Amino acid sequence: MATGQYKAVLDIGTTKVVALIASTNNAQGGIDILGVGASVNEGLKRGVVINIDKTVKAIRKAVEVAEQQAGISISEVVVGIAGDHIQSLLSRSIIAIPNATREISQSDIQRIIDDARNVKLPADRQILHILPQEYIIDGQDGVTDPIGMSGVRMEANVHVITGLLSAIQNLQKCIERAGLVVADMIMEPIASSTAILDNDEKEVGVALIDIGGGTTDIAVFRDNVIRHASIISLAGNQITEDISSGLGILQNQAERLKRDFGHATAESILNEQTIMIPGIGGRNPMEINKSLLARIIGPRLEEIFELCFEELRKSGFIHRLPAGIVLTGGSALVHGADDLASRIFGMPVKLGIPNGSQFGGFGAEIEHPMFSTSVGLLLHRFNNVQGQRSTTQSQQQELPPTSSTQDETGKQSLIKRFFTFFDEL
Repeated sequence: MATGQYKAVLDIGTTKVVALIASTNNAQGGIDILGVGASVNEGLKRGVVINIDKTVKAIRKAVEVAEQQAGISISEVVVGIAGDHIQSLLSRSIIAIPNATREISQSDIQRIIDDARNVKLPADRQILHILPQEYIIDGQDGVTDPIGMSGVRMEANVHVITGLLSAIQNLQKCIERAGLVVADMIMEPIASSTAILDNDEKEVGVALIDIGGGTTDIAVFRDNVIRHASIISLAGNQITEDISSGLGILQNQAERLKRDFGHATAESILNEQTIMIPGIGGRNPMEINKSLLARIIGPRLEEIFELCFEELRKSGFIHRLPAGIVLTGGSALVHGADDLASRIFGMPVKLGIPNGSQFGGFGAEIEHPMFSTSVGLLLHRFNNVQGQRSTTQSQQQELPPTSSTQDETGKQSLIKRFFTFFDEL
């Protein structure tokens, strides 16, 4: 197989780095995941690099594991980017259709996107994505796909997503010091939505909430177009810190308690259980129960959901989401998180997990919310190299849709797999 048929992606998160290597399956026309690597990352805070050396080490370790599994070396990656430095604004672009037939082509779409890049920005910001919301052809609005239509004047309302230049450069520097070349950077909620949401949900209206370690990412879709994207600098790490400070225990103990025994509400606890926590420095062990843990986790998770609710309200789409909310990310696995979210948002909520059955190779290994972003990056990577539209128009691509819900037994299985994975690091 030619080297060009191998593609790699990096999800550089606040708590972990995930590397995926995959190839096209010529026999079946699908994608085979050949290598999955992960490592603990201590070099980021709220999605932004604060220690280059630690981040580089985490990237190298994750890539090394993925390369060993795949049996190949990689040199180029697509990277996800997040952080509370990311901002968005709405703009409008206008072009004329100069050809004799007055028929709009893909080159005209690219011209209007290029025109949108002329928007005035502060010197310290860089454009990450330009996402057309709708097109207006000779005054006719509401057009979502103008290719093939006739007209002499085309306008577009566009969603321009920008990031802090220094944050982007520091992330790129880490990747380059790890010996890799950045092929593209994609905003993480856009990537996650590709792996989690299906076209029906995007059509009627849905919001994806990805609760990571350092940030909570939000993406709103309607009419198969991304309408709003934002990032909140409050997420799973804050829950862990609350447990650590509230109980007076180590961070790693608090993280394990959250994953093994965490509940968002007392109502979600089916079997009360006494939990023994080893004492620090020779002190006596501490005994707590799940109800006490829920009283610590619940308020912080409720705050996260309330911030998300306010963000959706400001976007204007809070009452235009018939498909409701889809939760993903490691902290979404806290028992009762979906029920708590449903109560706060007042709409249906489900847990979104990548569907490994659409992949060959290590497909089953990526069926976990922690892989939502990396799987989405992979789908973007392969769709781009197959000649489809660029990531600036990815909201209009028809990518392999996946969505999944898990019952209590399924959640237990996912949590065990999550623990086993990180215990091996």
